[in-house]
This record gives sequence, structure tokens and C-alpha cells, in this order.
Amino acid sequence: MFYTATDEEIKQGKTTDIYFDRTVQVIKEKKVDKWVKAEFRAKKLPKNYKWAALGGVEEALTLLEGKNINVRILDEGTLFAAYDPVMEIEGMYTDFSVYETALLGFLCEASGITTKSARIRKVADEKTVLSFGTRRMHPTIAPMIERAAYIGGCDGFSVTLAGEKIGKKASGTMPHSLILVFGDTVKAVKAFDEVIEKDVPRIALIDTFNDEKFETLRVAEALKERLNGVRLDTPSSRRGSMREILKETRWELDLRGYNHVKLFVSGGLDEENIKDIMEYADGFGVGTSISNAPTIDFAMDIMEIEGKPVAKKGKKSGPKSLLRCDRCLNSKVVPFTEKEETCFCGGTMKNILKPAIKEGKLIKVYPPVDEIRNYVLKQLKHYDTE
Repeated sequence: MFYTATDEEIKQGKTTDIYFDRTVQVIKEKKVDKWVKAEFRAKKLPKNYKWAALGGVEEALTLLEGKNINVRILDEGTLFAAYDPVMEIEGMYTDFSVYETALLGFLCEASGITTKSARIRKVADEKTVLSFGTRRMHPTIAPMIERAAYIGGCDGFSVTLAGEKIGKKASGTMPHSLILVFGDTVKAVKAFDEVIEKDVPRIALIDTFNDEKFETLRVAEALKERLNGVRLDTPSSRRGSMREILKETRWELDLRGYNHVKLFVSGGLDEENIKDIMEYADGFGVGTSISNAPTIDFAMDIMEIEGKPVAKKGKKSGPKSLLRCDRCLNSKVVPFTEKEETCFCGGTMKNILKPAIKEGKLIKVYPPVDEIRNYVLKQLKHYDTE
């Protein structure tokens, strides 16, 4: 048995916390169900991040579509700050209350992965970043992880099914096991070159048995112009200074005319150690720091009942708008309005919390993943990771 919920079980509200089931039972028994507005926001971001990137939008709306409710939500991939509302649901409370748990799960985890991917994308600049971390997460959520990582800025990902679901090819060449079976790096790389289709880059893993520099030169001599790059996945116990290893390897390759051979690094990478090796690495395979990224701790809170502003202490009551400048991306939260304002930079500030479901009908068009990814990258030009 796989201990996972099916799509149908999620849609039936079976993944809810039991106190929501009991709340619905009491409200219906006492006939006190009310029309409410509830908003989703995070009052704090992980590790004091200044911004996060919203993920999980399509899954959240898929769950809510067909319910007798209205939904406003930010576009997937929107960068936001703590206290910014990212979604609002309006309807009879018992029509959506049992979905709070699932909705938070969709938004919190996907946003965490998208955010971490975007932060690494920002640090890596134009260099290649691939998502390699799903092997350490539950396999049923692998497509979600890879989609969120791609949207956040990764250039590719490793899981086959994710590629099938979002219409992108998975990336990857060889594991250590291939080289171990052959007993020699060059033999394994030559076999790979002979068997695998030619449009797959020839990137050799060169840290299995011997010194990285000398293994790199061996495979370069064997494949010559057919070798696209090498990957260094050196264990931390043998790593020393990865920057110096890369620097030395680059020197030796260039000295022998192998300027075309790229250097890729994987294993335990995050924003900080990527910064250290940026000068000499051409790309990065990033694993657990993306797939197991800190979740964005959203909460859902009622802030209006039967048209009257009300919220628990510590929360601001009433529906809200998130105004954002179309020029500099300056943002502010205000009581609900559709009026535009002029930003200090001269740009126009518009409400970006947009209707997505009206009376149960989906009115939002889901953009393709490349469009969402480009939207994230465009915003990143205005943000940094400090």
C-alpha cells in the first residue's frame, strides 16, 4: 500500500484536519452558517527572506472549481512579501472550510520550492541550474516539486513523469552506478556515447574513482569534441576547496584546447556555496535544498462575515487589495479597491489580487509553465537575495 491521498479523496475533503469536520457539523446542526470572506497570507517568511514566490495556484483552483464560491488570487509565480494577501475566498463558510488543510498544503509547499529555486536562479545568474532533489522526497509529489522548481527558474529537472505532465523533457546523463558497473569512467562514458541518442548532452561524471582533474582529461581525450561537459559530485569528505578543484581543472582543459568542455557541480549546493564557485562553474545540479525547501507558512483567516469586517486579534479585518507598480514593482496592501494609484516612480499601481473563480466557475486561464517561469525571471530583476 502507498500511504497517499487520491485526487478524488482530496476533492471530497478527506485530507482535512478533523476539527474542520466537527466545525461543519456544529454549524449545520445549529443553523449558523454564514457568508464569509477569508484570506491567505504569511506573516513571516523563512529565514527572514524579504520575498517569496507563489506556487500551487493551479492545484488550489482545481480543488475549488465548481464550489459555490468566489476566489481572488495572485498569478502563479508572483513575488510577494510577508503580510501580503495571496488569495481570498468568498462564500458560505461550510462550502469551503474542509478544504483549508489541502489548500494550505498546495500553496505552502509549492511556494517554498518555487521560492528557493528563484533564489538560486538569482545567485546563479545566467548559468545552468538543474533540479536534482526529488529522489529524497516522496515520489507521489515528484511532478509538483519539479514543476515548482522549473517555474522558480531551474532550467531543467530529472524526473521523467514531471516532464510528461508539464510538457518538458527531463534532464540527466549518468549516475555513479553506471561507472561502477563498468569499473572505469572512460569505458562507461564511451558506452554512454555509443548507446544514448545524440541529442542528449555528453556530460561525464568524473569523481567516482580517481582525481577529478585527471579523470576529466581522460574523458576529454576519449570523446574530444563530443564531450559537452563534466560533472563534479565530489563527497564532502574528499572535497577540500571545490573552487580550487574547478579552477585547476579549467586550466588543464583550456591548456589542451578543450575550452568547449563545461564544468558542472552537484552535491549539497545552496545559495552560499554557489556564490563561492560561480567564477569557474558553468552550471549546477541542485538537490535537497530545492526539493526540501522551507515551506511558506501561509494561514487562512476569516476577515469579513456577512459584509462586516471582523478578524481574530493579530489580523487586519476586511477584504484587501495588493497594489503593485507596473514599473518598479513597489507594493502595498490597502483596503479593497480597484482604483489605480500613481507610484513614487511615476508608474501605475494596480490591484494584482485578481478574480479567478466566480460563482464556482473558473474564469482564469492557466498560462503554460514557460510563461510563468518568464514572469518569475522578469520580477527577479527587481529583487535580490540579501
